[in-house]
Amino acid sequence: MDFRWNKDNIEHVATHGVSPEEAEWVVGNARSPYPREIGDGKYWVCGRGRGGRLLQVIYLVDEDGTIYVIHARLLSDKEKHRWRRTAR
Repeated sequence: MDFRWNKDNIEHVATHGVSPEEAEWVVGNARSPYPREIGDGKYWVCGRGRGGRLLQVIYLVDEDGTIYVIHARLLSDKEKHRWRRTAR
């Protein structure tokens, strides 16, 4: 998987305490029912980062298949509970 990072998306995920490497890990290790298409060419993934933190990542896929992360953040407690129920 190829990812495209630039100043804008690196800074955006960093404001949520997520590194590009952690976001890539979540996308690259997505398990069913993820990724989910959420409209406008965007995909949503929830999963564990390398450190075990639960994250959500939203991304686009360019025409050449390159992934461009537009958002990544930690899950809220409520979202973690919901994720654990669906991840079984």
